[in-house]
Amino acid sequence: MTTIKLPLPALVSILTRASGVFLFVGMAVLIYALDASLASEESFNALKLELASPLYKVVIWVIVAALIYHAASGIKHLFGDAGVGETLEGGILGAKIVVAVAAILIVIAGIWIW
Repeated sequence: MTTIKLPLPALVSILTRASGVFLFVGMAVLIYALDASLASEESFNALKLELASPLYKVVIWVIVAALIYHAASGIKHLFGDAGVGETLEGGILGAKIVVAVAAILIVIAGIWIW
């Protein structure tokens, strides 16, 4: 049986698309929170209590992580549009940089949220 091993730039590209879809779905959570925060003072206070729970913190952290990853990969694509990193080696290096920068920023965001 053969297996397909995708190169790192392909995995980064697939994860970029997945994070975009996840951001689209995550917008429902953020719109709900915005609506609840603006409805009344009581609903704002209730939302504040909900967002203090670990479950909601994880949900917000995952949405922020998707945003960070998607933005980091998008910036890499902007460099590619300018002609930077168009070789195979450049693509691999760019993918490594995206993963490293996104991982660092996601950890920092997790510390900030918690």
